[in-house]
Amino acid sequence: MQEVYIVDSTLRDGEQAPGVVFNLQEKVTIAKLLDRLGVYQIEAGIPIMGEVEQAAIKAIAGLGLTNRVSTWNRLLLADIRASLDCGIRDLHISAPVSDIHISYKLAKSRQWVLDCLKRALRYAADYGCRVTVGAEDASRADESFLLELALLAREMGAERLRYCDTVGVMTPFALSLAIGRLQEKSGIEIEFHGHNDFGLATANSLTAVTAGVRYIDTTIGGLGERAGNASLEELAGALKGTCGIDLGLNKKLLRVLGRYVARGANRPFMHDTFVSHAG
Repeated sequence: MQEVYIVDSTLRDGEQAPGVVFNLQEKVTIAKLLDRLGVYQIEAGIPIMGEVEQAAIKAIAGLGLTNRVSTWNRLLLADIRASLDCGIRDLHISAPVSDIHISYKLAKSRQWVLDCLKRALRYAADYGCRVTVGAEDASRADESFLLELALLAREMGAERLRYCDTVGVMTPFALSLAIGRLQEKSGIEIEFHGHNDFGLATANSLTAVTAGVRYIDTTIGGLGERAGNASLEELAGALKGTCGIDLGLNKKLLRVLGRYVARGANRPFMHDTFVSHAG
């Protein structure tokens, strides 16, 4: 049976949901509960955002959790230095790959992205960091450039490439084809990060798994920017119910965590039905 590893982004992408701000104690508690739940990796935040964020990440990094704790970083060395200062050596470095993001959002070029990624990966390697590379807005990128970036990431030692459906425009069939081509041509391990703008985050995450992707990003309750991300509760229930893949999550603890996150985010707890099918 295929193993699936959960990279939980509640403390990063989840906190980008409108009006959501977790305090330090809430972040530490969420991290502890995620660790007890058994997720593979916690994306703890974005250190370059400032001292409040850094204090929470340092606190989480100092807990001695059994799972991996990583941070989200842009291609800039200042971001990586901020993560290192927090005691983090698991880095996610995000690179924009669609021309919409590169040209219109950043007013840069494809070559600028590749040059910055090379510099960032060299810098991270100098400090002995484990790195995953994010292909931001991959679902709207030119596939030849996406492949070029994936090959560069693999050549320079990145563990995985995160395929980001940043604005949730992928359909399951199109995603299966795109990921299949990318895996075949690049040879790098793929991680999938789905958004729920059109209600397809869980369906696309399931599709990624059936296409051979082993690393899936989630948030508790589907919390996240705009319409949210793939929900851990939904995905766990759907994987078991449709694919026979059991993530081995403790249903009672998952329910406790879901209610705790919902309360901290001032949102209703909506996923009790999925929790009942998750374990």
